[in-house]
Amino acid sequence: MSKDFLVMASGKYINCAVDSPVTNVSSSSSDSNGSNSSNSSVGKQPYRLYRFLTDLENILDQVKSDELRLKRIFPLVRRLLTESDWLQGEFREPDPDLGWSVLTLYEEPDFPLTVQTVVWLPGRHSPIHNHGTWGVVAVINGAERNRFWHRSPEPKHPDRIELVDERVLVPGEIIGFTPEAIHSVEVIGETPTVTFNLYGETDFQQRFEFDPVTHQATGF
Repeated sequence: MSKDFLVMASGKYINCAVDSPVTNVSSSSSDSNGSNSSNSSVGKQPYRLYRFLTDLENILDQVKSDELRLKRIFPLVRRLLTESDWLQGEFREPDPDLGWSVLTLYEEPDFPLTVQTVVWLPGRHSPIHNHGTWGVVAVINGAERNRFWHRSPEPKHPDRIELVDERVLVPGEIIGFTPEAIHSVEVIGETPTVTFNLYGETDFQQRFEFDPVTHQATGF
């Protein structure tokens, strides 16, 4: 059974594990016998990045709920990383001073998705933030602690947040975020973390970094 988790704006996460992690959502046509030709061809070939991106675009066209989209995307990410295992070694060594690196795996003009691998060095951590879009992170190497927060506004502090929960993610686990979900990431142990990251089209007007001390939110 896969270990897939979905984080909501409330800061709570739910387990979306399924027994059958492979799902084909490609648009397909039937042959003269009425059989689905796309399903048979995909089953005989490795699940490559271009197929993944096509299936992903089909999900975005067919499903408008971010929560439902993420539940459909999880098994595709797992299948991609299993069958196209070259992706697991496709990353950029981070600068020691910066502490992290990003490698974009695919891009083209007006392409609305971000597909990348991200590496964090031991001892590093992210700011508290949301993404202003849905996102999926699959852990390939290392371990990271995710802390989940939610907005808890007060009259004098409309951007106040509170810690709700946390979870340590290890290789083989996948986590998804709705656009309003707030989290922070910390590398655990002495091994760099390597993750496969996937994001939708970002609304930068709704993407923030949060300060739990000053209770302020700034553009991120």
